[in-house]
Amino acid sequence: MSGNQKESTWYLHGNFPKLGVTITGIPIRQQEEKEMVDLKANPFFLDEEKENWVHETLASMSTEEKIGQMFCPIGGNIEEGFLKEFVEEFQPGAMLYRPMPASDVQKTHRFLQENSKVPMLFGANLESGGNGICADGTYFARPMGVAATDHPVNAFRLGAVAGKEAAAVGCNWAFSPICDLDMNYRNPITNVRTFGSDQDRVIRFVKEQLKGLKEYGVAAAVKHFPGDGVDERDQHLAVTVNSLSVEEYDKTYGAIWQEVVDAGTLSIMVGHIMQPAYSKYFNSELKDEEILPATLSKEILQGLLRGKLGYNGMIVTDATPMIGFNTPMKRSEAIPTALASGCDMILFNKDIREDYQFVRDALADGRLTMERVDEAVTRILAMKAAMGLPEKKAEGKLVPGEEALADVSCKEHKEWARECADESVTLVKDTQNLLPISPEKYKKIRLYLLEDRIGGGFKDGEGAIDKVKAKLEKEGFEVTLFDYTKPDFYEMFEGGVEDIKSKFDLAVYVACIDTASNQSVRRIDWVHLMAADAPWFINDVPAMFISIANPYHLVDAPMLKTFINAYTPSEEVVDQVVEKIMGRSEFKGVNPVDPFCNIWGAKF
Repeated sequence: MSGNQKESTWYLHGNFPKLGVTITGIPIRQQEEKEMVDLKANPFFLDEEKENWVHETLASMSTEEKIGQMFCPIGGNIEEGFLKEFVEEFQPGAMLYRPMPASDVQKTHRFLQENSKVPMLFGANLESGGNGICADGTYFARPMGVAATDHPVNAFRLGAVAGKEAAAVGCNWAFSPICDLDMNYRNPITNVRTFGSDQDRVIRFVKEQLKGLKEYGVAAAVKHFPGDGVDERDQHLAVTVNSLSVEEYDKTYGAIWQEVVDAGTLSIMVGHIMQPAYSKYFNSELKDEEILPATLSKEILQGLLRGKLGYNGMIVTDATPMIGFNTPMKRSEAIPTALASGCDMILFNKDIREDYQFVRDALADGRLTMERVDEAVTRILAMKAAMGLPEKKAEGKLVPGEEALADVSCKEHKEWARECADESVTLVKDTQNLLPISPEKYKKIRLYLLEDRIGGGFKDGEGAIDKVKAKLEKEGFEVTLFDYTKPDFYEMFEGGVEDIKSKFDLAVYVACIDTASNQSVRRIDWVHLMAADAPWFINDVPAMFISIANPYHLVDAPMLKTFINAYTPSEEVVDQVVEKIMGRSEFKGVNPVDPFCNIWGAKF
């Protein structure tokens, strides 16, 4: 639908006077004849027995139990006495734990399910494999690494690996796939977490990842609606903006989200992201200063997601401790506003008792209606029914036995990860014809390991990057590490070209500047004194750059003439990089984004 189409004036469930917009949809008179949630329709498709469970469970709930269903707190303490008291007091509908050893996760999930009246959703950031819930799980690949293979089967395997390992420990809810578009190379949080910048590839890969998760009974919470990656900021630190016009949005993010909705996705995660064009499209009276992030916006939730895109499933907020959620209004207003505007579940808390009280207060003074609470809880229960959780609870099968732990980091998953790594490593350029390398050509290597040095630098044995030196030495090279703890003063100010040439034959830069939340930039941070580790010598000694995370480092090092992107900081990826630079394996990856960042000279 274009921005000029005018058809039936209608509202979704809720009293929103300013949202009297004209969009293609169900006329209001027809909408009023329907239930507030269509349990038989996409994505729930409930039969009569499951519908009855939803209605009967809702009818049996107290107001406090309904409030609990609308919250997904983050877990930390796994002591059983604490957990029992926590569930009894807060009765949450869902919880999320950060990765722990698989046996601990499984035990914790089992105990919580056994002590919860209503079966719980257990979420995890299953973006890159089973390592999103199990510390000892399979690190399959970053989504951009999967996209670089250009083989959708690897997206299916990503979902299947994550789903099978999550199911083994009783985790049933994946905060993935990520269907954002990485349009802005400066964005510090999307980056390798996405399938790239091409919406057609994103659609193909997201749909395959969804299939992989579904095969193992794990529901998806696709994120981050209305779409991240246009802005260059992180919503952990500020409200961010998807600044596309209605027409631009429809062709890109809108096309992706319509596929996500049509695929039967049970839940969607909404970000603290403004979409001004659609906010004003659905409410022309809005002033610029009144536009809110999607988590608080009835225009985006009710008009765009529920209305135009026709989404009937469960909506969960992104984490509410983020700055992007807390700064548009007081938290005491934001929590109930998110629910009143159309979010069904609140992710994480600041003070959980305080957040629950904000909901009670809003119910008491009319800012939030019980009708809206019932609608939200109905969708949450419908999602659980669609997943078969009530039957599993009755049969004692919500969490499998200890034998299922054999699925975590199993041989098949490791082999799939190796195959994906082999297919993903991308030769961006080699304009100096450096490759392949050998000890005969370049015996002495100076190795620069670039990663976050804030907070103390490298720690021996941590991460794939620290194994590069040993792998190169095994190939017969003499490898000297650049010492970041004590840069050589003589080399910076007195040593010249001949000094450098006497020390090494080849410089190898290996960067692991991975995406991370609460970061304003993810760029190379050269040594601040005269950029002592920067490749000033490339016209006298050749240099090669390998990034095993962020694919955009040519923006800071365009002078380097041999550049490789590998996307995922895992040992499987490092092994494949070494195979390829030695000439024993061909480069197979494609660029899922523009690694040259549209920078003049970066391609040369």
